Amino acid sequence: MTYEALSYADLALAALLLLINGAVSIAFELGLARSLAIASVRMVVQLLLIGLILDFLLTTVSPFWTGLAVATMLGFAGYEAMARQDRKLKGFWGYGLGAGAMSFAALLMLGFALTTQVTADPWYHPRYLLPLLGMVLGNCMTGVALAIRAITMALVDGKAGVEAQLALGRSFRQAVLPMTRSALRTALTPTVNSMAATGLVYLPGMMTGQILAGIDPVEAVKYQLLVMFLIAGATAIGVTVVVFAVQRRLTDSHDRLRLDRLSAPKDR
Repeated sequence: MTYEALSYADLALAALLLLINGAVSIAFELGLARSLAIASVRMVVQLLLIGLILDFLLTTVSPFWTGLAVATMLGFAGYEAMARQDRKLKGFWGYGLGAGAMSFAALLMLGFALTTQVTADPWYHPRYLLPLLGMVLGNCMTGVALAIRAITMALVDGKAGVEAQLALGRSFRQAVLPMTRSALRTALTPTVNSMAATGLVYLPGMMTGQILAGIDPVEAVKYQLLVMFLIAGATAIGVTVVVFAVQRRLTDSHDRLRLDRLSAPKDR
């Protein structure tokens, strides 16, 4: 395998392109210059730090350290999904439902890939496990966050309609079926759009990175297809689980809508 190694001078030269963003912000008084500077520094520090951590994990190949990295990724994904909500479920449910759905879906897809298509030795080798988990989890997190937001907002906005249908004798599941469909459609649309545009509008990062590293393009495409299928499966499982879990949390044994289990909306 051959690849073109980048020097720090190469990266410094490329970083000068950020000055364009700063110039636009200043010229149009957008007020983004400080945020841009902070985000740029954070990105550099975070990526350098993760590079050192991955180097350690790939050297040790330890199930403990790899498991700790997986748990950390799942934990942060759960927090990010919760932080994107306008109205969170009260208590641990606000974090637990999203994190649980993502963990279940991502680990299920990861187990499927590592026991069938990617036979790593050992199975917990971080060279395979962590990149696959990162790509699957990142996309699943977006879908789950959209699903939670869509179903909670639909129930809040459609409270009167749901309660009217419940009063007419419909079950809770029947009363919220249109909202269920809408939330699932909202959460799955980014994945569908991404699959439709891949290879035509843009080249995914993983495939591009493999080609730059000297991998045969056909083999790189195969890996990218595998990842896209894993992402689609994880997102479908994750959003379905979380939509029905949120619905269950927002009702009770008497089929009453329990919006009091949601926190107050964020100040806009």
